[in-house]
Amino acid sequence: MHVEPWVWAVTVGLTVAFLVVDIFYIGRSPHEPSTGESARHLAFFIGTAVLFGVGVSVISGARYGVEFFGGWLTEYSLSVDNLFVFLIIMTKLRVPRHLQQTALLIGIIVALLLRGVFIAAGAAAINAFSWVFYLFGAFLVYTAVRLAGGAEHDADEYTEGRVVRWIRRRVPSTTQYHDAHVVVRGRDGRRLVTPMMIVIIALGTTDLLFALDSIPAIYGITREPYLVLTANVFALMGLRQLYFLIGGLLERLAYLSVGLSVLLGFIGVKLILTALHENTLPFINGGQPVTSAPEIPTWLSLLVIVAILVITVLASLVKSRRDARARARP
Repeated sequence: MHVEPWVWAVTVGLTVAFLVVDIFYIGRSPHEPSTGESARHLAFFIGTAVLFGVGVSVISGARYGVEFFGGWLTEYSLSVDNLFVFLIIMTKLRVPRHLQQTALLIGIIVALLLRGVFIAAGAAAINAFSWVFYLFGAFLVYTAVRLAGGAEHDADEYTEGRVVRWIRRRVPSTTQYHDAHVVVRGRDGRRLVTPMMIVIIALGTTDLLFALDSIPAIYGITREPYLVLTANVFALMGLRQLYFLIGGLLERLAYLSVGLSVLLGFIGVKLILTALHENTLPFINGGQPVTSAPEIPTWLSLLVIVAILVITVLASLVKSRRDARARARP
């Protein structure tokens, strides 16, 4: 897939423009968005993503359109798991409801910048060393096994990262929120870091850890850096609205970890099979490609991803209803 430099420039420019508009809109009147507002904005981003995928199919071919949709759905499903941790961070740091939207927006901007670095590094590694798919695949399988262990998201289990702890120890700070300001002046004239700065750093560094899973996962769907970038942009841009829209629904997705573990395991196996087909390691098949290894086409990957997500959501909702009925019985 050949992408002209001007297309990259327009894509990045539009992304920045949306973020700038959001910053001015939220900064002018910090508030907790209503359900209707969140639903409208989320519908806009989802609709735009679907139109973009259709446009990719028309301009560059159905293969790349399928790759975009597979990558976008994968990133979106993994981002839902991020919402659990974001909710825990907001609760633990006692972020006022009207400031949570601002914190999420800035955290998402930091996440986009960090993921851009990861995407570039991943593309360079893949172009230089085809065997990196072995590493990506093994890491995703390991993550899937660990996730299948059933680790629950619990606010009591949240511990601050090293970066946050270092800032708390070394940088003068205040314990009070001052609207959306990240730095204020104290009574003695010194600059003090507000809790908003801590929240933003916690959100950004947490998403960086999630990127260790999501970036290898999407490279298992497509190798096109442009599609990897746009899939991440569309997934993250709608994450803030999703946070406020489905709030209580997160607790009802009882099988989310199981579904994501199956998803990551599937993509991990796909990456290993891809690495076998392009093998150059001398200690595997004498450095020759393993042509007998099964090959999973992109269209089948998309169907599997959709099936995993649908089954996960339906099974979770069924369990939630059963639990509610059991609690209602005398």
